[in-house]
Amino acid sequence: MLTLVPTPIGNIADISLRAMDALVTADVLLCEDTRVTKKLLHLLKERYGKEAGKEQSFISVHSHSEHRFLEKTDPSFFEQNVVYASDAGMPGVSDPGQMLVRYCIDHGIAYDVLPGANAVLTAFAASGFAETQMLFFGFLPHKGSDRSGALARALYNGYTTVLYESPHRLEKLLNEIADTEPSRRIFAAKELTKMHQRYLHGTAAELLETLGGHYKGEWVVVIEAGELRDATFTEKEILALDLPKKAAAKLIAKLTGETPKSCYQRLLDTGK
Repeated sequence: MLTLVPTPIGNIADISLRAMDALVTADVLLCEDTRVTKKLLHLLKERYGKEAGKEQSFISVHSHSEHRFLEKTDPSFFEQNVVYASDAGMPGVSDPGQMLVRYCIDHGIAYDVLPGANAVLTAFAASGFAETQMLFFGFLPHKGSDRSGALARALYNGYTTVLYESPHRLEKLLNEIADTEPSRRIFAAKELTKMHQRYLHGTAAELLETLGGHYKGEWVVVIEAGELRDATFTEKEILALDLPKKAAAKLIAKLTGETPKSCYQRLLDTGK
């Protein structure tokens, strides 16, 4: 059997009794990072007296190895008591785990998913936005038309939208929102459940001013629901139109954040 076990996203006291029992009774622990899971087990032993009564196996299964692991795994492997734990939060939510569940479904293997700590729902509940329907986008693509298209869909889907963002790209995200939707309200939560947890409310420009260039920490960004628009136009679709290259460059620049001049030069260089 496979059990997906959520782990604390910051405060270890958030772990459930069921999660602790699953971790210490597992025969095999599949871990996003074995070092992180071993540290968690050590803390459970120190603070709560929870300790495995047998020797356990630890196997690293992360986003780059989940597929390879399953390719070489026989279904009989899951005749043991197997637990999967990501480093923090719910497996399968911007973390590995979904392929493991799919494998169990396809091979008739029993599995269970325990409820527990989750940054998406925690931030959504803390945002104070009255729209009760929400969409979760995870991490946006890093750059180019993929990013601009994904951000447009996040802004104009008609629902409250939740994103994850790294400290290195939070400023970029807030600047992008400030340029396109300056009056849209944003809620940003830093280091949820940890000692230095922080909640910020305001427009993107107001958050940039409040932060003053200090973006350290992991962030969850909740964007207030806006109007529903068709935000699916892509660079490829623009290039397929019968437009002069300079006109196409101006439209694409609005998607990508490039200057029209640099976009035009890129199109010339690539022969598009």
